[in-house]
Amino acid sequence: MSEAKERALKALQAALAAEHAAVYGYGVVGGRIREGRRTEARAAYDAHRARRDALVREVRDLGGKPVAAAAGYALPFPVPDSAAAVLLAAELEDRVAGVYSDLVRATEGERRGTAAEALREAAVRAVRWRGESVAFPGLAERAATASASATPTA
Repeated sequence: MSEAKERALKALQAALAAEHAAVYGYGVVGGRIREGRRTEARAAYDAHRARRDALVREVRDLGGKPVAAAAGYALPFPVPDSAAAVLLAAELEDRVAGVYSDLVRATEGERRGTAAEALREAAVRAVRWRGESVAFPGLAERAATASASATPTA
């Protein structure tokens, strides 16, 4: 397998894992979100399921074995009510956007275009949930991770 193909497969697997987590997370969001935003949550859930299924096909097309979903995922914070569900939805979208930014960097051609479209969709959903945008969707958490790892420990 060529280095470019291996890089693309690794990034596709990471995107697939992120979509599995997003589908799980939206199950929690849907159970806690207020009635007025359930349609929005359902649309996001369906979009992530569709992306997940497409990524499974792409991984197989490249000769890989698609990473399986975990039985459960640790949530980044407790989600006792609708307000927390909205925050979780925004967090899910930010995380997915970050993984798709990696996929954009790792691929080219049509696959890169599809990854860029997925990144844009996640960023738009995050804005809708959060009510505000970030300068570079998909890169904010990368900067935070780099800053945290660059911080010396005592």
